[in-house]
Formats: sequence, C-alpha cells, structure tokens
Amino acid sequence: MGSSVSKEPDVIRVRTLFLSDFHLGTKGCQADLLIDFLRHYEADTIYLVGDIVDGWRLKSGWYWPQTHNDVVQKLLRKVRKGTHIIYLPGNHDEFLRDYVGSNFGGIEILDHAIHEGADGNRYLVIHGDQFDMVVRHARWLAFLGDWAYGAALATNTYVNIVRRKMGLTYWSLSAWAKLKVKNAVNFIGRFEEMLSTEAQRFDVQGVICGHIHHAALHDKFGVRYINTGDWVESCTAVVEHYDGNFEILRWTDRQVDVSSERRAERKRGKGQTVDAQPEAVPALPSPVLAEDDVTADAGTCAGDSAATESGTRTSNARQAA
Repeated sequence: MGSSVSKEPDVIRVRTLFLSDFHLGTKGCQADLLIDFLRHYEADTIYLVGDIVDGWRLKSGWYWPQTHNDVVQKLLRKVRKGTHIIYLPGNHDEFLRDYVGSNFGGIEILDHAIHEGADGNRYLVIHGDQFDMVVRHARWLAFLGDWAYGAALATNTYVNIVRRKMGLTYWSLSAWAKLKVKNAVNFIGRFEEMLSTEAQRFDVQGVICGHIHHAALHDKFGVRYINTGDWVESCTAVVEHYDGNFEILRWTDRQVDVSSERRAERKRGKGQTVDAQPEAVPALPSPVLAEDDVTADAGTCAGDSAATESGTRTSNARQAA
C-alpha cells in the first residue's frame, strides 16, 4: 500500500488525495459518506477536481443542509492543520473561475494544475468539462441532461427503499440506463482519449480529471488516465501513496474494512479473540461500481445521448463564467 498510519486510530495518511464531483447543494450528494471518508484519510495535498458545489442547482432552488456545510468545514479544518488544498472549478461551479488565482480560507483556486508524483512523473489535473462538446457548445442540452440525471437519482432513491424492504441489494437506475445507451459508452471512450491527448500536449505523463462520474485508471491512450469518479453515486476517490502508487478507493467497499479494523482493535484492547468476520454495516445508498461500469456526469452523457438521438482544450488563461 505504501501508506503510513498516524497516531490517531483508524486515520490513514497518504501523500495526495484527488476528489471531485461532490455536487454540494443537491439532494444526490452523499455528504454523510464523504464526511466519514474525510475523517479516515489525511493527506499532504488535496486536489478538489471540480463540481464541488453545484451552482446550477442552487440557482434554481436553495438546498444546503447541515451535512453539506460540515463537508466545507471539514476541508477548512484540514487546511488549518497544514493540508495544502487546491480547487480546480468545473462546469457546475464555474462561477469560481472568475476567482482563478485567488485564495479563500487557505484554499487555492486554479484553472488547472501540474502535479508531480512521488515517482517524478507529472500529471495534468483538470476537471475535464472543457473537453465535453455538449457543455461547450450546447449548454441548453447540458442543462436538460442535468435535469434528467437529477430525476433519475430521485427515482433511484425510492426504488432502493423498496428493494431494501425486500432484502435486495442496491441497484443504480441511472447507471443501468446509461449502460443501455451505446452513445454514453462511446462518450466515455472519446472523453478519455481527448484528455489523454491534452496530457501529451502538456508534455506530462498522465492526466487526472473528474466530470463524467466514472472512476478509472488505465494507460490505454499512451499516458496514465485517472478519473476520480464522484460522490453522488459511486463515492470514489483517488489517492497517491508515499511510494508513488495511485489507487482508486471505493468508500462503500472500504467502510466494511474500516468497521472490521475498529472491531478488531476494540477486542485486542480487551484481550478478546478477534473475529475473522467484518462487523455488519447498514445498507449504503451508493453502488459499488466495477471498472467497466458507466456512471455519466449530470450535464454530459445524458445531454450527449440526447444530442445523438435528436439527429446530433484547456488554456492557462482564466476562463469566462
């Protein structure tokens, strides 16, 4: 693993954390799980890779429960403890692009960044919406896709309430729907290829992005492509360990391991025999996605698919809102 454990129990320290697509300000944001994740992981540097706050939704109706505020406060507390946090706005929080170069509460706002890994390799870190043709050239379609994605998430909540009562596991309606749309699968491939090409233009060895809500780590296009996933459905993050290795963490998987570790630690403290079985955890509201599962961005794949059915780079300069 290459990570070291701090003096505080259950806290894992890593070199770098890459997180994106919280969509704070929406009901789909899994803030509780995100706060739990942030309690367990400390990093020297954290990159917030866009769509942290969902300005699109907040414009149409204010939704900001205490848990969303807690996420912000947790991040600010990490800054005060010495963590370097860099915020790279996306399309849903594009209003922050007017403040590129500024510093808020110790959080640095940049359009994009070049991250140097522990192994010396360099990575372009960018949200990725700049390479989404729907977001760039058909914003009305992107907004329509965002609405449709929100509706799918809302429906998904009620569907899984019924499934839990029936003793069934979590099932993602939106992921299922997009798997059925060939264009969504093709979109992800095109997006990954374009971001990889941009990394080559920057003469770096890889690219780390978000935007399409599909966690991935591969070298298919000549450079290392890493996508952080999201905290709406898959609850994923990317960590860089001190040995330079990158890893996708799926928190819905890791929670079971953490529960088991806590239980074992308590029993060792009491001199009891440690059980081999993990402690049972409540049903979680997010799916565990396989590497080839497709979870599209609210304003991209849905809009991209809609564009097909109806007969249809990043610079260093500050971008307009």
